[in-house]
Amino acid sequence: MDQLHTVNGAVGVCLVAMLVALAAAPTQAQIANLAGSRDPAGIKRYEGSIVIGYSFGKFDEFTFLTGPVKRSTLGTGPRVVPTKSERAEGQRTRIVYVVPEGRSPLEVLRNYEQELGRGGFQTVYRCRGIECGTDGAGALGDQYLYTMETRLSQTPAAGSGRPPGQISAYAFSSAKDQHLLTARRGPAPGDAWVSVYAATATFELHKETLGHTIVLVDVVERAPMEAKMVTVDAATMARDIAATGHVALYGILFDTDKTDIKPESAATIAEIAALLKQQPTVKLYVVGHTDNVGVYDYNVGLSQRRAAAVVQELTAKHGVAPARLKPAGSGPVAPVASNDTDAGRAKNRRVELVKQ
Repeated sequence: MDQLHTVNGAVGVCLVAMLVALAAAPTQAQIANLAGSRDPAGIKRYEGSIVIGYSFGKFDEFTFLTGPVKRSTLGTGPRVVPTKSERAEGQRTRIVYVVPEGRSPLEVLRNYEQELGRGGFQTVYRCRGIECGTDGAGALGDQYLYTMETRLSQTPAAGSGRPPGQISAYAFSSAKDQHLLTARRGPAPGDAWVSVYAATATFELHKETLGHTIVLVDVVERAPMEAKMVTVDAATMARDIAATGHVALYGILFDTDKTDIKPESAATIAEIAALLKQQPTVKLYVVGHTDNVGVYDYNVGLSQRRAAAVVQELTAKHGVAPARLKPAGSGPVAPVASNDTDAGRAKNRRVELVKQ
């Protein structure tokens, strides 16, 4: 009886230990693909990969690295900014994958490069480790590509008994062995940009990803924005300027990082000309505004050049006297909404008419 009790006790202890171990060390198999997620059109995932983070937008923007990043002290404090980049607007997909165990970031990236090549993409930039400009061999995610403001927080799901979203949110925390690929297919039609970032996860609290290669894929397929804004007419401009001294216009459009005014801006430009004709003594500042994405000095210069392009359009094509208009660029320093959301950044990108 005593011997049987001892054996049963030992079995019980082992069984409890096994259950504890299983509970403490979940496997990748316990992570399921996020409901509603899908691979970008024409871009396959690495075999066996599981989606733990996903977002899709019909019209958004993303800054693709075409050179290493560097430390910058502009703004509120030290941060990482690109030395070379290309900002693209259009249909955007962001996905975080967990790759099966035993596959290195280099192997995964090579596979993506070959697959993208078959799809008509050409490599624009590649880097690995500290070549990417970070102060650590796996820090590009935390420092630039996957910052706190841009992380996806979907795995595990709410109600799982664990803090929701932490596995996907901290997928690249303290990562190592980073590799980045930027590729482009284009020019139009079919213009698209892809960023593939792969690194090894080392975050010990999440056994589902520990030691696995994690892949961050960002894709922007260039597409025109749906025209949803109503053109502000001359009478409304006059009323707002009389009431507040300025009016914000969202109908003057530019391609990303360009100063050429897009053809669909013609109606708004014509209404500005009508306003100036109706009020021949009015003088205006034409002020360009941007969001806070990118380097401060560049954004200020871009907003100044865009404002100058509007003035040039009004004087050259609508006969407005140059003395009545003065261009100015505010860059990101006068936001009307939070730059932490896509909708807020869209509101901050505008041209304003300010009474002199």
